[in-house]
Amino acid sequence: MTPASHIAHDVLSAYIDGELPADTAQDTADHLTTCAHCSGEYEAMLETIGVLHARLERHMAPDVLRARVRAAIASTPRETGDVGKRAVAGNRQRRMWFRAAGIAATLVVGAALGTSITLIARTPSPASPSIAAEVLTSHVRSLMPDHLTDVRSSDQHNVKPWFNGRLDYSPNVPRLDEQGFPLIGGRLDYLGGRPVAVVVYGRRQHMINVYSWPTRVPDSPVAVEAHNGYNMLHWRSGGTERWLISDLNAGELRTFANLLMSDVQR
Repeated sequence: MTPASHIAHDVLSAYIDGELPADTAQDTADHLTTCAHCSGEYEAMLETIGVLHARLERHMAPDVLRARVRAAIASTPRETGDVGKRAVAGNRQRRMWFRAAGIAATLVVGAALGTSITLIARTPSPASPSIAAEVLTSHVRSLMPDHLTDVRSSDQHNVKPWFNGRLDYSPNVPRLDEQGFPLIGGRLDYLGGRPVAVVVYGRRQHMINVYSWPTRVPDSPVAVEAHNGYNMLHWRSGGTERWLISDLNAGELRTFANLLMSDVQR
C-alpha cells in the first residue's frame, strides 16, 4: 500500500472488526499513521460503531426463534465445489449489506438526535465498549502526527508534574533509559468514561503507550492480548489498573512490564 493510495472501505471495516490477516492488518495500521484521508474515515467509522452500540435499542430474540435458527443451521448440509464458492460469495454480499445497513441506521439515529426524535435512540446503556478496543483505538490514534504526547520530555521530573491538576491521581513515571526504554513524554486520554494518564516510552523505532488509572477492583495477574498486529498487556495491582500496548514483540513488551512492576514495588 503506497502513501498515495487509500484503503478500500470494506478493508477498513474488516480491520476494525479484526478480520484481516496479521500482515494486512499491520500494513493497514501503518498506513493510518500517515494518511489523513484514511485516518479520517477510520475515525468516522469508529464513531458510527460507537453510536450504534450506545444508542440503538436492542431486543433479545425469543427462545423459540433461536432454537429454530440453530436447528436450521444444524440441518443445512455443507456445500462443496462451485456451490460452496457461491455460498462464500453470498456470505460476503450479506456482510457488505449488514455493514451498509449499519451506516444507514446511524444516519437515522443522527437525524433522530438532531430533531429530538427518540423512536430509535434511547438513553445510552451504562455498559461501555471493551476497554481493550478503546486502548487499541487510542494507541492507533496516538501514532498519527502530533497525537503522541501533550508533554514531550525524557525527564520524569517534567512529565510527572505535568499531570498535576489535570487528573485526580498521580501516575507512576519511572525512567528506564538505562534498560533500553527511554521516556518520550505523556498525554491525557479518555477511556472507560474517565480521563486517564498515558506515559509514552520508546524501544528503537517502536512506541509503547502505558495507560493507568485508579481502580477498586481486586488485583489481577498480567494478561496478554494481541489485536491487529499490536501486543497488549494489562494487570491490576495496588489500586491501579495498567494497560501497555505496542507493536513491539511480546517478549520485549513483557520485559518492559516487569521493569514497571519492579519500579512500583520499590
